[in-house]
Amino acid sequence: MKKLWSGRFSEPADKLAEEFNASISFDKRLALHDIRGSVVHVRMLGRQGIIDAADAEAIEQALLLIAEEAETGVLQLSDEYEDVHTAVEKRLTEIVGPAGGKLHTARSRNDQVALDFRLYMRDVTGYVLSAIAGLQKEIVSKASLNMDAVMPGYTHLQTAQPVLFSHWIMAYFQMLRRDYDRFIDLSSRMNNCPLGAGAIAGTTFPIDREYVAKELGFNAPTANSIDSVSDRDFALEFMSAAAICMMHLSRFSEELILFSSSEFAFIELSEGFCTGSSIMPQKKNPDIPELIRGKTGRVYGGLTGLLVTMKGLPLAYNKDMQEDKEVVFDCLDTLLASLRIFAAMLPKMGINKENMLKAASKGYSTATDLADYLVRKGLPFRQAHNAASQTVRYAAEKGKLLQELELPEFCLFSSLVDSDIYGYITVEASVNNRKSFGGTSQESVTAQINDANKFLNSLK
Repeated sequence: MKKLWSGRFSEPADKLAEEFNASISFDKRLALHDIRGSVVHVRMLGRQGIIDAADAEAIEQALLLIAEEAETGVLQLSDEYEDVHTAVEKRLTEIVGPAGGKLHTARSRNDQVALDFRLYMRDVTGYVLSAIAGLQKEIVSKASLNMDAVMPGYTHLQTAQPVLFSHWIMAYFQMLRRDYDRFIDLSSRMNNCPLGAGAIAGTTFPIDREYVAKELGFNAPTANSIDSVSDRDFALEFMSAAAICMMHLSRFSEELILFSSSEFAFIELSEGFCTGSSIMPQKKNPDIPELIRGKTGRVYGGLTGLLVTMKGLPLAYNKDMQEDKEVVFDCLDTLLASLRIFAAMLPKMGINKENMLKAASKGYSTATDLADYLVRKGLPFRQAHNAASQTVRYAAEKGKLLQELELPEFCLFSSLVDSDIYGYITVEASVNNRKSFGGTSQESVTAQINDANKFLNSLK
């Protein structure tokens, strides 16, 4: 079909170039946002007397009809069109005739696509926020239901100190809360309206950019027409926040993969979220966490790709920027799918409290509690640390756990140890003595859960 810009050309586009140049295959998901922007644009044109009021009304009604067609799938967005803007304008002229061509007065495809993309990103950011909150809700539920489960905490993937399972899983709530805040924060910078910037220099028509921005729910018009059409910071910020969020989901996935292995056996993933092996009958593979871990690299690649695309572009719009949408759309789809399937997987995940407690009791995880005990008895921490270290080495040589040592054995390394030591070096005592803010005691974790519930309730 004839291109919107073909008047200057005497030769038809090469077929390969036409296919290579087209964006309809992916930007068709912007159809409703394109129509929404066009409705407000034509209202403004009529209000300002830039086009005839009757034409403006006819165009607006036709656009609303096209929006219905887009929602129901009647609107044909086939590959014969160069982009979604061409498809909508072609359908518009079919309905209202040549007057449909007046819609494009005082705008360019440059500011039009910048608007459509922002409108779309603003809407889908809301979906991401909802999906993050949905996963946070399941984390809080899992923590609340397992307040008595004790597990080893790790540093360097070596047993460090015993912690509550609920404390461990609530760490991911906090990561997701920062993710939530990042998406809220970037939304404010995204929420300025570029329509009216034209191709690069604005327009000679007496448009009302403030009216358009207000009608479309933006905070204000963008302040510089050159920047307006060449800015893709909002897309990069979204992808950056998505990459960080996927990193958190990947870390979570990695621990679920480890903890579901026979060597740990702390958790059991539901069969509905696992697969088997075509050759090994016993296998139950944690494919969903593994896929999330793998898809994280995909999001990173998209972010890096768009950064590289943008880094050398001169002002203002360049066709390179057409590469923005596919990676952003893929990033969005990947993030939403990962958040939603994680939220579905957690409630069905089994917790093996007995295995967790056994593991927490090994590895001398309460050695710090022995050192802290000696500090309470008046010993400087460095000396207490040394005494506790020697006690651990002795216990390891004897093949005993700390709590299995007799009182005289403790006294080999410090005369300050008394019979009350056994009230400090069990894993249960170690956990519940850590009542500092943000710590792992039941009291502290309950406070974390209460704060989390207040946050989630504030979103309703």
